[in-house]
Amino acid sequence: MQQQTAGEDRPALYTEEERRRRDQTPWTLVQGVLAPLQFVAFLVSLFLVLRFLQTGEGESAAAISVVIKTLFLYTIMVTGAIWEKVVFGRYLFARPFFWEDVFSMLVIALHTGYLVALFTGWLTVREQMLLALAAYATYVINAGQFIWKLRMARLQGERDRAARSSGPDVMEAAA
Repeated sequence: MQQQTAGEDRPALYTEEERRRRDQTPWTLVQGVLAPLQFVAFLVSLFLVLRFLQTGEGESAAAISVVIKTLFLYTIMVTGAIWEKVVFGRYLFARPFFWEDVFSMLVIALHTGYLVALFTGWLTVREQMLLALAAYATYVINAGQFIWKLRMARLQGERDRAARSSGPDVMEAAA
């Protein structure tokens, strides 16, 4: 049975045991470090790709930046799958992050498509950069999904702490 948050119809993001595993695993810190690094790589690459599309200059720098951003994506996806296994008992598509993981597959497919196009010459350079922008648009949406979940987790933690500090009488009244 899924734990419900007080006053809400949806299940809590984490059970007590999942929260304990999340807080104890080093993979949480790894994700916390990789996510902002990937975002910085994204911002730099976005600038370089847009500059190339606007001016035609800096093709190599733009291409290398997309490759670096993609390597960050692969790294965060692999370590995120390990994190999900530790916290939820499955590598991907755990209940609380199911739709984020589904959308992550599209993000990965577009980034991988860019690499295939880059290394095979399948598309023109301009088309490759437009594909990179499409991959980046999906990345921004996916990052927003995860930021929303982080906010939900923080709010759940605050509610749980408040409920514990209020004592059992308040918890029984809310039930």
